[in-house]
Amino acid sequence: MTTETRSLDSFNCRRELQANGKTYAYFDLKEAEKNGLDGVSGLPFSLKVLLENLLRHEDGRSVTKDDIQAMADWAKERRSSHEIAFRPARVLMQDFTGVPAVVDLAAMRDAMSALGGDPEKINPLAPVDLVIDHSVMVDYFGTPTSFKRNVEREYERNGERYTFLKWGQDAFDNFRVVPPGTGICHQVNLEYLGRTVWTKDVSENGETVSYAFPDTLVGTDSHTTMINGLSVLGWGVGGIEAEAAMLGQPISMVIPEVIGFKLTGKLNEGVTATDLVLTVTQMLRQKGVVGKFVEFYGPGLGNLSLEDQATISNMAPEYGATCGFFPVDNDTLNYLKATGRGDDVIALVEAYAKAQGMFRTADTPDPAFTDALELDLGDVVPSLAGPKRPQDRVAMTDASTDFARVMESEFNRADDIASRYDVKGENYDLGHGDIVIAAITSCTNTSNPNVLIAAGLLARNAIEKGLEVKPWVKTSLAPGSQVVTDYLERAGLQDDLDKLGFDLVGYGCTTCIGNSGPLPEHISEAIRDNDIVACSVLSGNRNFEGRINPDVKANYLASPPLVVAYALAGSMQIDLAKDPLGEDKTGKPVYLKDIWPQSKEIAELVRSTVTDQMFRERYGDVFKGDETWQTIAVTGGLTYNWDTSSTYVQHPPFFENMAKEPKAVNDVENARVMGLFLDSITTDHISPAGAIKKDSPAGQYLVEHGVDVVDFNSYGSRRGNHEVMMRGTFANIRIKNQMVEGVEGGYTIHYPSGEQMAIYDAAMRYQDEGVPLVVFAGKEYGTGSSRDWAAKGTRLLGVRAVIAQSFERIHRSNLVGMGVLPLQFQDGQGWQELGLKGDETVNIKGLDALEPRATVTAEIAFADGRVESVPLICRIDTLDELDYYRNGGILHYVLRNLARAA
Repeated sequence: MTTETRSLDSFNCRRELQANGKTYAYFDLKEAEKNGLDGVSGLPFSLKVLLENLLRHEDGRSVTKDDIQAMADWAKERRSSHEIAFRPARVLMQDFTGVPAVVDLAAMRDAMSALGGDPEKINPLAPVDLVIDHSVMVDYFGTPTSFKRNVEREYERNGERYTFLKWGQDAFDNFRVVPPGTGICHQVNLEYLGRTVWTKDVSENGETVSYAFPDTLVGTDSHTTMINGLSVLGWGVGGIEAEAAMLGQPISMVIPEVIGFKLTGKLNEGVTATDLVLTVTQMLRQKGVVGKFVEFYGPGLGNLSLEDQATISNMAPEYGATCGFFPVDNDTLNYLKATGRGDDVIALVEAYAKAQGMFRTADTPDPAFTDALELDLGDVVPSLAGPKRPQDRVAMTDASTDFARVMESEFNRADDIASRYDVKGENYDLGHGDIVIAAITSCTNTSNPNVLIAAGLLARNAIEKGLEVKPWVKTSLAPGSQVVTDYLERAGLQDDLDKLGFDLVGYGCTTCIGNSGPLPEHISEAIRDNDIVACSVLSGNRNFEGRINPDVKANYLASPPLVVAYALAGSMQIDLAKDPLGEDKTGKPVYLKDIWPQSKEIAELVRSTVTDQMFRERYGDVFKGDETWQTIAVTGGLTYNWDTSSTYVQHPPFFENMAKEPKAVNDVENARVMGLFLDSITTDHISPAGAIKKDSPAGQYLVEHGVDVVDFNSYGSRRGNHEVMMRGTFANIRIKNQMVEGVEGGYTIHYPSGEQMAIYDAAMRYQDEGVPLVVFAGKEYGTGSSRDWAAKGTRLLGVRAVIAQSFERIHRSNLVGMGVLPLQFQDGQGWQELGLKGDETVNIKGLDALEPRATVTAEIAFADGRVESVPLICRIDTLDELDYYRNGGILHYVLRNLARAA
């Protein structure tokens, strides 16, 4: 229980609500409308959540009456430039991004002590749940012992990290850890943590008052948006933003535009929710919704399950929106009941949503949107997306011909598309387009019983026909929760999946985040020796180049049943609509249509096998963990006892020599160019992710510290060690720095020497020379996940400013949060138009007098002596962000404020 002092209720709307015999205080939107907020009943449901948040937190300082009035103004104009302060109810983390966040909190406690303050003040004020789901790798597959062996390997690799997290669970209040082997954070959030309506006991005037309000959150994973399918407003933020939210800082944001997405009709037979979400992703990318809310409405919602909605919400980062929101309706209540939530929760959700005008029915008037688009569900067809972007949807009927196009346009290999190459020691060969990874993975689809049951039924039908998975395919099943195993086993379908090699490999984000594990050596060797364009098909949400596996160049997203089908086919060159997958026991060709399950059969099996008891049992003691987790020993204490020999967790340098008051920001003078990049450079290109190569700067560091190559683990698992992470920043094997012609990977040219070297090595050399750095880029700089280290690593490499044509929302914010200046070209100008080669120097002056969105000038001195002044937009968007930048970062700002209050 917390104590709060409230003095403002400008719109006189605090009321009481009864639900299941209990009384709750709440801020009534209908009363607020009567008392001056004209038109807010017509707001999109997602903005009603923001409006309630402002009403409840009005204090005259961070939230004013004018801020609240701006929401009513939005209802008239359907857009706004007004900045508001949003306070989420809670924070969600996964371990890749969560570990560095906890590392930073531990370092902040040390810094607080150094500043003479109380380290216990560094403590989460909002509830924090961290789910360990990103560390399991698919080392073992296709056997009944795969899961057990992968978990054992996970603990071997990550013992130091897990010990640190257990310390954090004991040391910090309001901080819980869901142990390894439980599930994916988004699916655990959907099935257990999320409530749709949150409650909080507050002490007011000596009495305890229970407040009810919409469940909201931010998460350190971009796919936090999945929970919007349960009518919980939330989105992904960087670890630094999440830490600030934990420490009581509001998230500054401009009231967003809201794009309505109207759904009509219903899906046809044989079409899955995955096909729908790939279609939605393509449409919204073409529409352009970066930085905007998307809200779904229309009669088609009545023909989608809540799991279908969550599938669509999950992929909001792929279609570029801040979130993809679905309002509360009867399906929300049914899902809460079906997943074992208590009667009090369900009764409160229904009563609250109806009282607030947040409950959707078939008769609900359409909200007022900034803009809208529409899709008839009957127009959706079976689809994939690839070979390297989620929005590049291709109809299944066109997939084989599109791969032929890709071989020419992407890989310049059209001439030998039919070539086959021997695989050493095997009785088969390998060719372009062959599928070497088929993975049912990720929160996107494993939260949806319909597509998993469909995959199991397709496997059963294939086995009955005598079909087998091609021998070069690495198969895996990594569900988002243990409940999936329960219903697959109850339906008898896990045995069928096992027979095709889709044995359980772990409960976590595996292939989708690059934890696909190594391919068998003979496969990997054949691919490397012959430069084969090998493929993966996965049921995930990310297929960026270089992400899935270093041996795989073309990656396709697809539904779980299509993953199984392509594993049977073995190649993207096979047309699943026309070509046989194989032959039955009599030699007769078998086509996909012969084994595809019927929707009625899928629905009946879902109804008979998925029960609320499964959810209650699996989540009854979710924080306990297995025997291995329970035996991890930690020592208590307010501050962490750092192990200087650890290669997983190290004290970060962000707060070294920090004073209580910030110094004036220095101008950027005589900076060198670290990189020239084209459009769509993702945070996967920037941030260290996937496997660590022995000959990379990070690999060399680990070898020097006595780590065997077999124990390198992934970059993600070592996010708590800045020495590893800064060496891996801009080191993706597929990144292309245009300064280094014809070379892929993290390389640059050091000037004035003209030497080509690894970006990390050049950055360290520049630091020794006292030379600051800048980065130039094109459009959509910083899309994707893995975000915190994309900004942290950039700062540690000595980059003072990133100059791009446009930024992804979170990465731009994170750059500011780390004290790196984001600057944007004006009027479509870019570094290519300027004729930059990378040997220029750059001056940016007047930084001590910056204002949000102000125009600043970069003076670029060319090698031939020319100097050109280029106007740029300062993408520090708010006054709060300006404070963060002037302090050297958001955590420095928070720490100084807490130290002053001590």
